[in-house]
Amino acid sequence: MKIYTKTGDKGTTALFGGTRVPKHHIRIDSYGTVDELNSYLGLIRDQDINNTYKAIIQRIQDRLFTIGAILATDPKKAVLKNGKQRLDIAKIATSDIEQLENAIDVMNADLPPMTHFVLPGGHQIVSFCHIARCVCRRAERLASALHEEAPFEANALTYLNRLSDYLFVLARKLTFDLKANEIKWIPEKG
Repeated sequence: MKIYTKTGDKGTTALFGGTRVPKHHIRIDSYGTVDELNSYLGLIRDQDINNTYKAIIQRIQDRLFTIGAILATDPKKAVLKNGKQRLDIAKIATSDIEQLENAIDVMNADLPPMTHFVLPGGHQIVSFCHIARCVCRRAERLASALHEEAPFEANALTYLNRLSDYLFVLARKLTFDLKANEIKWIPEKG
C-alpha cells in the first residue's frame, strides 16, 4: 500500500464512507485534534512513569482511535443499505467513562485538596500532561461544535470531557509522586 495517494493534493480528503470534504472542515479538525492528543499521550506513556499509568494511557489511546473513527465517519453514510453499521468497531461505552472516573478517584485520594488553581509545570512530564489536557479541551470544543452540526455518539463527547479531568489529576498526581513543586496561582490584588 502506498502512503501517498495524491487524492488530497487539491485540499480535500475522504471521510470514512467516501465523502470528500475540504481539509479545513470541522470534522477533519475534530479528528485531527484527537490524533494530536493521542500523540501527546504517547509522549507521556514513553516517560519513566508507573506501569499502571502507562496501561491506562494505552487504553485511552485505543479509545481515542475509536473516537477518531467516529468523527471521521460521514453520518449520512454510517449505515449501509442492509442496515448494518459501516463502522464495525466497539463504541465508547459507559464503562470506558467509568474507568476514567475510577482512575481519577484513586489518584485524587492521595492528593492534598486543591485550594487554588495551579500553574502548569514543575516537571517535564507534568508539563506534558498539561499540554495534553489543553489539546483534549480543544478536541472537546471542536467535537462539541461538530456534534451540534451532525450529531454522533454522545459518549464520545463525555469521554473527552472526562479525559481532560483525568489528565489534570494525572498531572497533579505525578507532581506528588515526583515530589515536584506545585505552584499555586494566587492572584495579585488590584
